[in-house]
Amino acid sequence: MNAKVFLKCFIVGIVLCMCTFGFLYWEGIIVVKNSLDKNYSVKGIDVSHYQGEIPWEKVKDDMNIKFAFIKATEGSNYVDENFAENWENSKKSGLYVGAYHFFSFDSPGKKQAKNYIEIVKKREKMLPPVVDVEYYADKFSNSPKVSELRTELDDFLYEIEEAYGCKPIIYTTASVYAKYINEYFNGYPLWIRNVYYRPLMLKNRQWTFWQYSESEPWPYKKKGTEICVDMNVFAGNYKSFLRYFNLEE
Repeated sequence: MNAKVFLKCFIVGIVLCMCTFGFLYWEGIIVVKNSLDKNYSVKGIDVSHYQGEIPWEKVKDDMNIKFAFIKATEGSNYVDENFAENWENSKKSGLYVGAYHFFSFDSPGKKQAKNYIEIVKKREKMLPPVVDVEYYADKFSNSPKVSELRTELDDFLYEIEEAYGCKPIIYTTASVYAKYINEYFNGYPLWIRNVYYRPLMLKNRQWTFWQYSESEPWPYKKKGTEICVDMNVFAGNYKSFLRYFNLEE
């Protein structure tokens, strides 16, 4: 290949890349920070014991957020060591707060629901319970059968809905959504993790929350705690957020 041909190919490649980026940006698939702030103004965090002791009275203003989800439980018997403290102290934060459960692929759904229900007590202006369904350890290569996971997750969701009187939120990744969630759990709000671009949903299904970053600087980092925190947005403005969850100000 001579120099002129190489240069032409290089220029064509650059132009195609720019056009592709422009199209994805125009369609809202790629979202840069400035447009993220404009289009998704209702932001929130999700935390666990990895964030250490949290000064809840400062979080809302320091991070300009409206909501927070706190890790409560995992599997059939694990309880996050900071949950009780976070749940109590977050009452005066001015945030709308919910609690999430990390779903185990190796434990019955009903037992996992019992664990969550025993730990997470209902309170005023509480966001719906969340179940985090994602691969962990070797589960990507050694994943359960679709029918088996759906059965156990069905059991979990049923027990939670009965206990709290609302549809739980399903948090998941693109790969788990495509294999297990899509076209089955259609009645549940979705919280999608994608730190690269806006979630692309199959069959035009809508997401409710989007975890767009796992590397937001954590203002309260201390020795032995995470230096970052997960950031999320709600798919709408503040009024629609309040309306969606039947909240009042």
